[in-house]
Amino acid sequence: MPTVNPTDTAASQPETGERRVQEILQKQRRFFGSGHTLDIRFRKEQLRELQYAIRKYEQDLLDAMYTDFHKPEMEAYTTEIGFVELELKLALKKLYRWAKPQRVKETLLNFPARSYIYSDPYGVVLIIGPWNYPFQLLINPLIGAIAAGNCAVIKPSELTPNTSAVVSSLIREHFSEEYIAVVEGGADTSQRLLRQRFDYIFFTGSTQVGKMVMKAAAEHLTPVTLELGGKSPAIVAEDADVGLAARRIAWGKFMNAGQTCVAPDYLLVHEQVKEELIQLIGHYIENFYGADPSQSPDYARIVNDRHFNRLSDFLKDGLIRTGGTTDPSQRYIAPTLLDQVTWQHPIMQEEIFGPILPVISVSSTQEAIHMVQQHEKPLALYFFSSDSQKQEMVLRHGFFGGGCINDTISHLINPNLPFGGVGQSGMGSYHGESSFKLFSQQKSVVKRGTWLDLPLRYPPYGKRLPALRRLFDWL
Repeated sequence: MPTVNPTDTAASQPETGERRVQEILQKQRRFFGSGHTLDIRFRKEQLRELQYAIRKYEQDLLDAMYTDFHKPEMEAYTTEIGFVELELKLALKKLYRWAKPQRVKETLLNFPARSYIYSDPYGVVLIIGPWNYPFQLLINPLIGAIAAGNCAVIKPSELTPNTSAVVSSLIREHFSEEYIAVVEGGADTSQRLLRQRFDYIFFTGSTQVGKMVMKAAAEHLTPVTLELGGKSPAIVAEDADVGLAARRIAWGKFMNAGQTCVAPDYLLVHEQVKEELIQLIGHYIENFYGADPSQSPDYARIVNDRHFNRLSDFLKDGLIRTGGTTDPSQRYIAPTLLDQVTWQHPIMQEEIFGPILPVISVSSTQEAIHMVQQHEKPLALYFFSSDSQKQEMVLRHGFFGGGCINDTISHLINPNLPFGGVGQSGMGSYHGESSFKLFSQQKSVVKRGTWLDLPLRYPPYGKRLPALRRLFDWL
């Protein structure tokens, strides 16, 4: 996700002072120390309360996201509210199993004994959310934090102030701040939070800001998860179902006006099917949003003026094949395809994060993979082909956070799949059980029996080394 200036829309956002932040942390540390969050029944009660609160505030959330950047109600429900509800249902159903100490195979060296892995909460965690999915990407990790038994401070994005205000009301009405607290504000507030010592930090946003978060966390040796972005390619082979590829690429790219961290950032398409693909993507853009997408109720807007201006400059790169129209008064940029783009163009130097899709032709799948390998590992990769051998080659030689074969975006939909980046696109994975594990410290415990205590390991060792070597060889 690209960096945007918080002052663009944050002028009226409240700032939370240092003393206030410290007060919240002191309250949460006392509450965590009381042991209440260790009870699995308590955690499930809080998850049910969150479930109830979301249903109560559903329309307010939908209205707020539309006000912030014209997010269509269908997209806002499916990608934000409905997505979170699926995570909640899974956590409520599976939490007892996730939290149960896991017995693992013992070694004869410890005989008689049993070994277990216990999942402990970290304590007080900080979750900083982004603006592009301002509800889901803030609340989804919160579900994992609650399920694992933590207290949490959550920081919504100041760039979507209406959604931030609704989330703040939702949390404050249903949870005590000694357990879950919302801290609103701009960049200064984030910096104040990051100066404090949390037990875990979860950040979603740009790679540039992610580096700042990690640097701040290093001051306290606080573990972090970074969900970042990058240039995620869609590769279309010559044997792909081109019509289906066009439809699914158009859907994945232009949802939320391209402001999705896992949206296809650019196309690598075989030269034999390039023209057909361009024509068909144009067809599906019109099919989805009409001849004039600015009039469509299903097409979002760019979040702020700075982001709009940055994206508008990209329209100077290459040749516009579809779209290209803009309206600064609405922060509207039409779904756009750019042809004749090279790696030297500015649009290929950073994550686009908007409704502009550059198209680069390749002569083979191997060439496409080679291009991807020359750049930072992407958060997502999408490959369209009917050839299972090519599919396997891409999966083996393309290194990326997650992705799809013959689709886009849909790997996020399954909460049983971990979601996360690699390298510059992030570290750590969450969703479903992965979220529970992420916010849990895995504690190793050996329970030794008392009825036998072999003297072999105790000094004086004498001439036991040959016997020990034979024992280790046998094990």
